[in-house]
Amino acid sequence: MIKKIIVSACLLISFVSFAQQGTASPYSFFGIGDVRFKGTLENRSMAGVVVEQDSIHLNIENPASYASLGQTTFTVGGTFATSVLKTSEKSEKAQRTTFDYLAVGIPMGKFGAAFGLIPVSSVGYKIQNDNTATEGATSTQLQGTGGVNKVFFGLGYKIKKNWTVGADAQYNFGKITTTSLELVTGVQNATKETNASELSGVSFNIGTMYQTKIDKKLSLFTSLSYSFASTLNSVNTRIIAVDGDPDPYTAPSSNVDLKLPNKVTFAAGIGQERKWLVGTSMSFQGNGQLANYYNSADNVRYEKYQKYAVGGYYIPNYASFTSYMSRITYRAGLKYEKIGLIINNESINDVGMNLGAGIPLGNGSFSNVNVGLEFGKRGTVASNLVQENYFNFSLSFSFNDRWFVKSKFN
Repeated sequence: MIKKIIVSACLLISFVSFAQQGTASPYSFFGIGDVRFKGTLENRSMAGVVVEQDSIHLNIENPASYASLGQTTFTVGGTFATSVLKTSEKSEKAQRTTFDYLAVGIPMGKFGAAFGLIPVSSVGYKIQNDNTATEGATSTQLQGTGGVNKVFFGLGYKIKKNWTVGADAQYNFGKITTTSLELVTGVQNATKETNASELSGVSFNIGTMYQTKIDKKLSLFTSLSYSFASTLNSVNTRIIAVDGDPDPYTAPSSNVDLKLPNKVTFAAGIGQERKWLVGTSMSFQGNGQLANYYNSADNVRYEKYQKYAVGGYYIPNYASFTSYMSRITYRAGLKYEKIGLIINNESINDVGMNLGAGIPLGNGSFSNVNVGLEFGKRGTVASNLVQENYFNFSLSFSFNDRWFVKSKFN
């Protein structure tokens, strides 16, 4: 197990070693950036529908799931993403490689524990307004990098065979750096403003999962999770420099408290265990106070986040010894999101589709390699905005083993 963890971690480090930023979205200019999906690839391949109390796959979206683990599980994942950024007049292509998560889940009788590292948001925009052909006109270039990550630790408890509860604590941290370059045509020196925000804060999440038999084969699965509103402290610094000036101005640092809103997610599904499942999920999030002094704008406001998804999986025959293809888990899902951002009176929405497969690693092993495809559209070209057409290829490793079990010898 330890060797597998080391190998998979090295593979993922190689996979993301050329990554410069976690997003290329111009919408990452606002708030704390482009908020990432905070689940495993198994769940993402079903558009985030997570309802089953799984004993071999780690579900890091609902801490109640930790109590259902039957084996120690290590999982790590990353994504290669491409997108076409389009306005009503032109389009540009972008690509990046991202680290998605690293987590470990450990069963402990009626309890289960998990800990790990997950990116929460990413900033990675470059916006240019070129008016250099016009004498006296102002040209600007805006660029941002960074984001917020979290480390978490959670516990789940099995109240009954079919009912679990759980909670986790998260420490959020990160840094966002933005630069603004302004040049007036005909004026020799440009002005550059650099802002840096060091972000940190604590948040908490609770959840419960329940399942029951409908008949001899079919089961009903339900899941409910709630994230409490929390504060993200931002320590801001600002440097303003003019080309040729050896003594830039450094403004006094300031503290701003960003308010992360509460969020509730409910999911339900029906299916036959280890065979198939179809489910749906709904997520709702309150209004946050996420604007910092360097990314606030009169034409921008925040609204309540909403997400609706349907998804599921199918396994032809998980116990087959004669057909390897029959043991592959096939997954799919559809999603619709209102990401909580309104620009020029246009609500920014995200519509996408996911496909994926869980490929077993040998006979008799619960470990697997997961691959996933995601494609969709975010934003619109209306009201002088940007539409993103994206395609993501994701890869993850999930290794299972029994820890803390004494060996027996005859």
